[in-house]
Amino acid sequence: MEIIEIIGFDLGHGETAVAKALVEGIEPPQMLEINNQKHQITALGWHPRLGYLVGEQALIQAGVTQLKIGFKQKPNQETEYRETIRLFLSTCYRLLQQTRQIEDARNSYFYVGCPSGWSINERQDYQKLLQEAGIPQLRVVPESRAAFMQAKEAGKLQYEKLKSSVLIVDIGSSTTDFTLVKSLHEIPVDFGSNALGASLIDRAIFERTLEEHEQKALLEKIFQEYPHHQARCELACRKAKEDYFSHEQLYSDPQSFARGFESINEQIFFIPQVNKLIMEEILNHPLKELGQKSWLDSFREAVSEGKKRLDEQNIVPTLVLMTGGASRMGFTRLLCEEIFAQAATQVRPDPEPERCIALGLARVGRWDLRATAFKGEVKQLFDSKALYHLIQKQIPELIELLSEPLAKGLLENVITSGIKDWRNNKIRTLADLEIELKKRAQKWLNSEQAEKILNEQCSYWFNQKIQPELAAQTDPICRKFYIPRSSLRFEEGIDPTLTNPELRIGDVLLADTVALLVNVIIGGGTLASLITLVITGHFTLPIALIYGASVMAAGMEFNRKGVKEAIKTNVDVPSWLRSSFLSDKKIENLYQQTKPDLEKTLREQLKANQQAFEQLIEKVEQELQKILFTKVEEAIILIQ
Repeated sequence: MEIIEIIGFDLGHGETAVAKALVEGIEPPQMLEINNQKHQITALGWHPRLGYLVGEQALIQAGVTQLKIGFKQKPNQETEYRETIRLFLSTCYRLLQQTRQIEDARNSYFYVGCPSGWSINERQDYQKLLQEAGIPQLRVVPESRAAFMQAKEAGKLQYEKLKSSVLIVDIGSSTTDFTLVKSLHEIPVDFGSNALGASLIDRAIFERTLEEHEQKALLEKIFQEYPHHQARCELACRKAKEDYFSHEQLYSDPQSFARGFESINEQIFFIPQVNKLIMEEILNHPLKELGQKSWLDSFREAVSEGKKRLDEQNIVPTLVLMTGGASRMGFTRLLCEEIFAQAATQVRPDPEPERCIALGLARVGRWDLRATAFKGEVKQLFDSKALYHLIQKQIPELIELLSEPLAKGLLENVITSGIKDWRNNKIRTLADLEIELKKRAQKWLNSEQAEKILNEQCSYWFNQKIQPELAAQTDPICRKFYIPRSSLRFEEGIDPTLTNPELRIGDVLLADTVALLVNVIIGGGTLASLITLVITGHFTLPIALIYGASVMAAGMEFNRKGVKEAIKTNVDVPSWLRSSFLSDKKIENLYQQTKPDLEKTLREQLKANQQAFEQLIEKVEQELQKILFTKVEEAIILIQ
């Protein structure tokens, strides 16, 4: 079963919209039409002959005997609520299939939005309820995430904002939700009881219109006996509200009104009307649903509380993104700008809130599938042991890069100074010199100077040998998911000369590599072999030639090795002879003679220590996986 398309279904309390995105490719999602409309009133009607109707058809079709609007709410066990949700969604699903706008159920995945304030359990219950409509592959996600994704992929958010904090203010018909989004992770900002929806304004206009209606008593009786008439009148109030906020300047004149219209019959009409004075009165009127606070005060309080919660965490959002149909109400933007007045914060309403969530849901679904596949591709790279073999292949090159500078460093900083101290009679026997050289070599190998040499060589090895082959493995993955190749590359390399209080990518990898190499050289017998080579191979032989005859005369029969060992252990060469025997020139010659053999021995010893390098390969592989996983988490933001 292959998912070909994602259907973003924005089932709102006031309006519904549907969009589709193809999984393959990065083309923008397209709005779908139900009853030839790309967004419509969330309404479900029953017609004795035509059956269930949705949207405008449910409102205008003559003969509709039942009508329900504004029925989206937290999932509960009420039979009527569950049946209404199920019938509305299944009817929309049937119409989309009949018009062939969606694929077979096996190839389509529905993403439906819900308020970000809903708990995980509430989302799961809502998802189960929606699946009862006959849509097998369906997932419920927060609408705030959809709004963020739409802003991201429509090019309205730069990469820096994607990685920083964005506060989404979703002003819907039933709720107002505040959600902090950081690198695609949404964190609902709870400010208490959330009943702050724009439908309360519709309801206030309805009650004001009914109260002032000359046939109030008759209307109340009609509404009680025929609830669908009340639903239509409430929608007329909503249209009056939307007209007012779409052309606010026109209605600042006391004689100008935004109006709605509903005909009950040929003699009874319901005509809500609002202008600036009426709307200000409504927005400032106490509402029982808001604990006797006005809508305006409640919204101000909610935004202030949201900012306070962020301040407590020292979070300053770079963007306040306003969405939801009610974000078109101009005063909401002004209040957000007033409360989030920091220079670092930009307040931006979505230009198409009626389409934003549906398009965003389609994008979220596509992103989820592609991000999962992207992670799977990288995990497959890890599981294939390709990284291990890549590193293993380049170990001989690392050994070559280390042998010459390490041999040179040991000779210059340890061996030459140690021999000069022996020459100057600060060290008694050659055996003492051997012990001293081992101590000094260990100390030097742990010094900043040696660390710099190891860092530079390991950096060069990684940047020139590992990185190109690693890029050959990761570049095809990036191309497949339409993200820059640099997303999984170490484009900046590993530069040990840079000092930064924050660890740059690769610093941990470099430090661990250096530490392991030092352990190999010191603890693996390599250091002892190098010092022995210098003492017995290049230093004691000339002394043996001088002292050999007297030793032999004493009746001591030694082979060449025995003579050198005896001299190293027993002979305390006089200081006057040391000075003449080891001039600075001779020490320089000794340096030149010893260096090639020291390099060769270091190279051979390192190659022979396979067990230690197995540990090194595994460690480098583990660190590369950690770093790549971090880069993957950053790169998925860029997936479309």
